[in-house]
Amino acid sequence: MAKGQEQAAPDAVLTRIGQVAMLHHAGDREEARHRFLGLWAEIGEHGDALHRCTLAHYLADTQDDPAEELAWDLRALSAAEELTQGPPADAHEGTSAARALYPSLHLNVAADYDRLGHREAARLHLGRARAAARSLAPGRYGEGVRASIDRLEQRLDRAARDTEGPDRPGGWGRPPRQRP
Repeated sequence: MAKGQEQAAPDAVLTRIGQVAMLHHAGDREEARHRFLGLWAEIGEHGDALHRCTLAHYLADTQDDPAEELAWDLRALSAAEELTQGPPADAHEGTSAARALYPSLHLNVAADYDRLGHREAARLHLGRARAAARSLAPGRYGEGVRASIDRLEQRLDRAARDTEGPDRPGGWGRPPRQRP
C-alpha cells in the first residue's frame, strides 16, 4: 500500500467521527450514539488508539446512564495513555493530540465520578485535569477547559460544605458526652 493511502485511512476515520459529532451537537443524540457504536464496532477494542480515544470521548457524551458515561470516558483516557506512555521510538502521530485531550478527559472523568457521588475520585481526576491544563495553549479551548475545571471545583467544594459538619448527614458525628 502506498504511503499516502496509509495516511488517508486514519484521517478518514477521524473525519467520520467528526461528522457524527456534528450530528450529536445538532441535537440528534440517539442517532449519534447509534452511529458512534457502529464506528466502535468497526474500530474494535484493539484498533488505533487515537481513534479509540477520540471515539470513546465523544461516545461518552451520548450516554444516558452516568455509569456508562464513566465507562466510555475511562476507555478514552486509557487509549490516550497508550498513546502517550509508550517509548519515544514508538510515538504515534496522535501523541500530541492525545496530550492536548488530557485536561478534557480527566475533567470528564471527574464530572462522571461527581455525578455518581464518588467525590474523592472526582477530586483526584480534577487535580489531574488542572495539572494537564497548564500545558494548553492560550485561546478559547484552553480557557473553556480551565473555566470548566473551576466550575467543577466549586461544585465539589459546595458539596463538601453541604455534607460535612456536626449537623449534616455524614458529618462529624456527635461530640463525646459530658459527664455530669
